[in-house]
Order: sequence, then structure tokens, then C-alpha cells
Amino acid sequence: MDSKTAMIEVREVRKYFKHVKAVDGIDLTIKKGEFIALLGPNGAGKTTLVEMIEGIQKPDHGEIFIDNKTWKKNEKELHQLVGLSLQETRFFEKISVLETLRLFASFYNLDDQRIDEVLKLINLEEKKDAWVVNLSGGQRQRLALGIAILNKPEVLLLDEPTTGLDPTARREVWDILKKLKKELNTTLILTTHYMEEASYLCERIIIMDSGKILAQGTLKELLSKHIKGEVIMFSTQEKFDEKHLPSREKVHNVMIEPNQTEVEILVEDLVSYLPEFLNKFQSEGINLTSLECRKMTLDDLFINMTGKHLNA
Repeated sequence: MDSKTAMIEVREVRKYFKHVKAVDGIDLTIKKGEFIALLGPNGAGKTTLVEMIEGIQKPDHGEIFIDNKTWKKNEKELHQLVGLSLQETRFFEKISVLETLRLFASFYNLDDQRIDEVLKLINLEEKKDAWVVNLSGGQRQRLALGIAILNKPEVLLLDEPTTGLDPTARREVWDILKKLKKELNTTLILTTHYMEEASYLCERIIIMDSGKILAQGTLKELLSKHIKGEVIMFSTQEKFDEKHLPSREKVHNVMIEPNQTEVEILVEDLVSYLPEFLNKFQSEGINLTSLECRKMTLDDLFINMTGKHLNA
């Protein structure tokens, strides 16, 4: 990628803590206006990588450029470019939403017009006089996001911004981020445990584990390159033996739960295999209690690549 179009460049970055290789030789380029998601289990190195991009931590080796500038020589300038929201934001509880935004706006010499714009964007206009202590979890997260975007950042770094929120509150945050992309062409790095969040918001998904990048691309690219097939999930009345599956050579993987009545199989072509599957079960008198067919998902891909669940 041309450095002129790159907003963030990470070059051979390493960060070790005693015997833990938190980030182990990562190269990454993010273009202006791109939304990317960092996926990985706990301990994968996501937060450490983001904190180095934020300037909170320094790499042991390698360099990080934001708009062709490093933190070492351009700290004041980069603070004007970057907005961030960590996993948990603590506020002064006994001041209002408006007072909180005014406090942080004063760091950038911003006027009330910008505060009003942010209140509208994060949909907290009706709560501007409410004490922070009385906000719901979703409202607090929207306030944290509002603080992060006060200075109209060119780069926004969000570390699990919707963890613990209900689906409605999570969607509200997503809508705000979509507006930011449209109105400001903001570059976003998002760490998340939610597959739906990554696929809905981000053009590119980066899968990390043990300090390394395992794969990156659009959801479609990742699924087509790294894992092929479709899933059949079914339950039977009696314990199931995989010898009852027809055309075993067409089945790439079989997972039978310990109760031996719940089964998941991976096949290359669902349309051609399913009739054969149903006919075999009918002819052998195997009674199905449930049946579900679906495409492979990002969750399937993640487990296939790391052997772990995303929230492990």
C-alpha cells in the first residue's frame, strides 16, 4: 500500500513481558478511512498492540507510524489526531453529562457548538443535565465514545466498546460509528469479542493469537480462503454412530457431543448432500429430533484457526 494513503503503519513490532510474547513481530498497514477489527482470545495481544498504536506503551522493537509520524517526536500533534476509548471508562459520578463533555472539550479548546454536535451524535441530548451516576451502561458507553470523538479524530481506537451491553445498546454504538465513517472518514481500529460486530462494522478483519496475525481480509475472503463448506447440525433420539452417515468421503468433519445424540458435520456441498443424508436416515429408521443447516461463519473460522472460542 502506498504510504501516502496509509494512516497507520506497524513495522516489525514486538513487545515482550518476561516470558510472554504479547506482540511478536507484527506488520500491519491501515489505510485512511478504513474500519478494521482485531479478533483474538484473551491474551492474543490485541490490547497490547492497540496500546502501542495509542502511544500508551512503547514497542521493544519496530516502529509505528500514524499519518507518517511516530509518537517519539510528534506526541502533541498525534494527540490531536487520535481518539480512544478503553475497555472501561471511569467518570466523575456527581457531575452532569454536559459538564463531563465540557471538561474534556476544554483540553482541546473546543466550544459549546462542538459539544452540542457530539450530544446529538451520541443521542444524549435529553440526558445532558443528568448526573453520570444515573446513566445506564449503554448511555455511559455512548458518553465515553462522545469524549473520544470530541476532537474529530482522524484515528479512533476502541477496545471492546460494547462488552456487557444489551443488543439494543450495542446497536446504538454501531450506528454512531457508521455515522462517523460517513461524516468524518475516520480510521477505526476495533477490538471486539463479538463476531457480528466485526462483520457488520469493519471492512477488514484481523485474527490474532499468541502475539501474531494468523489471517486478515474481508469476511468473504477469510471464509473462502481458509475454510470451505456448509454445516449440518442435527439431534437424534438414540445415540448416533457416524457410520450411519452416507458418502463419508463428502464429509470433511464430524463433531459428536458427549451425549452422542447431538451432531455437527461439515460438508462441501449442502444441496447435493442433504437429500442423500435424509434418505439414508429414513431407510435406516434413524429418528431426527432437530435439524439445522447453515453457511460457515466467522465463529467457525476462528475456532478452526485457533482451536479456541473467541471469548476463551
